[in-house]
Amino acid sequence: MDPPRPPAIAEKAILQQHYDNAGRQQYEQQQQQSGITSPTSPNGGSGGSSSNPLSNALDGTDAPEHVDSDHDARPQTPPPYSGPSSPHVDHRRQPPRGPKGPQRYPGLPPLDYRLYTPPLFDLSADRTTLKSTAPYLSSNATALVSLIRAQSTVPPKPQVHITGKRGSSKVDFALKLNLMSLLVPDDRGKRMDYIRCVSSGEPALRGGPKPSLEPDVGDGGLEEWARRFVEDQGGVKSFTLERVVANMDVEWLEGQIRSLVASTGYKGVVEVRFPVTHAKVVVQNPDRVNRFFTSVTTLFAGKRRYEVVKAVWPFATHKNGEAGRRCVVQSEETWWREWKDPIRHAVVTGRHGWVTSEDKLEAIMEGLGKGVGTVDWGPEY
Repeated sequence: MDPPRPPAIAEKAILQQHYDNAGRQQYEQQQQQSGITSPTSPNGGSGGSSSNPLSNALDGTDAPEHVDSDHDARPQTPPPYSGPSSPHVDHRRQPPRGPKGPQRYPGLPPLDYRLYTPPLFDLSADRTTLKSTAPYLSSNATALVSLIRAQSTVPPKPQVHITGKRGSSKVDFALKLNLMSLLVPDDRGKRMDYIRCVSSGEPALRGGPKPSLEPDVGDGGLEEWARRFVEDQGGVKSFTLERVVANMDVEWLEGQIRSLVASTGYKGVVEVRFPVTHAKVVVQNPDRVNRFFTSVTTLFAGKRRYEVVKAVWPFATHKNGEAGRRCVVQSEETWWREWKDPIRHAVVTGRHGWVTSEDKLEAIMEGLGKGVGTVDWGPEY
């Protein structure tokens, strides 16, 4: 009897077979659909980007123009410089998915949560980056494309962190709220997420250590970028998918939060941040000798970096205040009406941790947080 394979090798073989089969099936399906090709790379210009991780608009564009105004159907044709995360799929017309489909957890968005912890990947300590050095992902373009498309079907985790501090060490409250549910409607047919490749004339890391306008792959899209990455002979190379949130008005939300805290009579320093975790998926070629050798090689030769594709998760079709704006789940104003009382209660009680749906339920059922005015915060520090 043959000896059993080590668990890591067996797991790798299973995952590689999954991505290879998925890529082959996708290719055959595209060939059978007359007149339909793979999503193309960008052919339009772009504007600047915001330093805030929850940008109101992505590179000067609004949410995808292909979203139907009556919210009835999944777009059939991708907009310029982008493609749906699941190409040529009308989610409403698909049969119920089996074990590999979205997982249903009461109170959570319908997503395949296993994609956040795939085998052969490691999550960074700050929870922002999922990384793998599995050899086949940097040597097989079909496997890489299948991975990117699969990882594009789950969103990042946008949050809001609210901290109140007096003096050098006194932290009165430190709250965290999860905003991910605002990106994923219960009806899959109403999702707005799509894949965006770098456009012509847009500075980006296109295989070098610094942003550049070259090479330009024309209409090659994701498949062409994956091919270039696989064929790149650089000593250290990486391919990154970035998940981004578009058209969420975080400035308006921050203003509401600061006004609420001020209404309690708080005199300390208030910090409001909107961090995003699970925002990047990185594939890097494996260490040729060891990590120290790779670090030295990177230091002297530089890393060949490909950061040319983003999975865009719009909060809304347009920026707040623009005509025709539709939100995926609810507007910033509606969200604030539902959460201001739980947040106020958490602030005045000195919470250190998450504010959750249980807090909202108590505010609705028991009135916690309602009618709270100024409070005695004690002596200054």
